[in-house]
Amino acid sequence: MFKLNICLFASLLLLAGTSILNAQEVIKKDDFNKPTMLSSDKSFGDGKEKVAVHEGNVKITQGTLEIKADKLKVSAALGKDKEVFEATGNPASYTQQLADGTMVVAKANRIRYEKATKIISLEGNAELYQNAFSIKTDSIIYDIEKEQWQAQKNTDSKQQVVTVFDGATLKKTKDAIEKKKETEK
Repeated sequence: MFKLNICLFASLLLLAGTSILNAQEVIKKDDFNKPTMLSSDKSFGDGKEKVAVHEGNVKITQGTLEIKADKLKVSAALGKDKEVFEATGNPASYTQQLADGTMVVAKANRIRYEKATKIISLEGNAELYQNAFSIKTDSIIYDIEKEQWQAQKNTDSKQQVVTVFDGATLKKTKDAIEKKKETEK
């Protein structure tokens, strides 16, 4: 009986992980066809170097994608639609709505968004929430289009990769959606 329960539990866990990865279709594709909007309290730009630095209440939006930070450096040296956004905060945050209406929510001390590859890198107290699971560790790389992540601890860190499957995480994602709706009013 005990052996059967372990097999059943392992099968359910495998199915839960598979459905998390495959149940989502894709991020709202039209997000990436929308303009990137950026607001902040202060801004500095260098046209020759194709770099801009924004500070204070920084907010980037592109469709449903939103990044909030204390400071943001934008490098456009690679050309149009290949900008690299490096956000820092305590924490900086990223949210985006998936095709099924659920949200991906991420937080970290540093967030790097590469517009061309649609890759988000989270460094320092990294957290990723999607549906009914969360991941917490030192660093996470998240491919927005594929909805795939890679999480790892730093070599000198004792913080392991912790994944939690529970309803409280789902509640946090739903709360993030509601909070976003309230701020947009």
